[in-house]
Amino acid sequence: MRHLKTVLGLVLTAVMLFPVYWMINVSFTRDTAMRKSPPDLLPLDGTLDGYRDVLDQQLPYLGTSLVVGLGTVALTLLLAAPAAYSLAKLRPRGGGVLSFVLLIAQMIPGIIMAMGFYAIFLSTGVLNTVPGLIVADSTLAVPFAVLILTTFMSGIPEELLQAARVDGAGVVRTFVSIVLPVSRNSLITVSLFAFLWAWSDFIFASTLDQGGDHQPITLGIYHYIGNNNQEWNAIMATAVVASIPATVLLVIAQRYVAAGVTAGAVKD
Repeated sequence: MRHLKTVLGLVLTAVMLFPVYWMINVSFTRDTAMRKSPPDLLPLDGTLDGYRDVLDQQLPYLGTSLVVGLGTVALTLLLAAPAAYSLAKLRPRGGGVLSFVLLIAQMIPGIIMAMGFYAIFLSTGVLNTVPGLIVADSTLAVPFAVLILTTFMSGIPEELLQAARVDGAGVVRTFVSIVLPVSRNSLITVSLFAFLWAWSDFIFASTLDQGGDHQPITLGIYHYIGNNNQEWNAIMATAVVASIPATVLLVIAQRYVAAGVTAGAVKD
């Protein structure tokens, strides 16, 4: 029975990963070979032309996505970490209501938020700008980050904070010197999710930055498909390159994420 479950798991994993394999395969396949029936399962006569096109045309889009992703992470942590500390340990009046509002905020469809941002950004002059995208993407990440960090910080022993106060540390010093280092796993977890949301965002990008000079990679792929809908090796090569930063981050941060999603399991 155990071997049957293992085989079933491998089969399901292969089915789920097949689109990724096919994306990589097509990125190396020549255009003429893709017209064969059936297509080759391996790029026996492969080419790097698609990746050359990526380096020639898509690097500005990748750079913009990197800036937007890192900016979203910075803004998310700047807002969410103090808010979570306040809800978890300072317990302000109305904190429960605020937590419920943050939970509800995650249920609002992104397209509705995008239309609201469009009207606001149009009147404030930040439409089609990188800072505007960072602010918009942060609205998706901040509620999630506050909820995760609040749960984790609630599990920090009060004795640890009291010891800091006895040593003369104020609220801000305790937060910076004690709470943030202890919350490292959760901070990395929310940072990773914030970056991935910003990196893969298409709704906000297509609504708020369609005519900007600096557009993210999701729009780069979208425009590239529209202009070169026959050059599938270049399209897939762009998708492969766009997947690399997220994949690397997931591999590096996986052990921190595993610890961060079990927030609250802090031992004395």
